Amino acid sequence: ASRREAGECRRQLQARLVEMESLRGAHQSLERQLQELEERHSAEAAGLQDTIGQLEDDLRNTKNEMAQHLREYQDLLNVKMALDIEIAAYRKLLEGEETLFNMGSIGLPALNSLPSPTYSFQPRSFSSST
Repeated sequence: ASRREAGECRRQLQARLVEMESLRGAHQSLERQLQELEERHSAEAAGLQDTIGQLEDDLRNTKNEMAQHLREYQDLLNVKMALDIEIAAYRKLLEGEETLFNMGSIGLPALNSLPSPTYSFQPRSFSSST
């Protein structure tokens, strides 16, 4: 009975050793898979960091371009407003000249029969926000 029990214990020991070797192999395989996953994840994270850096650079460049365009637009708007003011001044001068011409030509009925041109200037107000 003792020999049988010892044999049974050896068989169980042998089965446990085989099971342990099998589990050790599975453990090593899982460790390799984990290492591969970590390496792949690190590579993907580095790629995403590069993409983020490029996108941030693009965003910065776009903001700088927009700021430049805004400055140019504001400069052009200032020029336009100055030109509008000059045009209004010239219109006033022309209307004054026309009035003087009409007053001075009382003796010329043919010229007075022509319709007198009228100039209307309606300044536009622009607001710029920076």
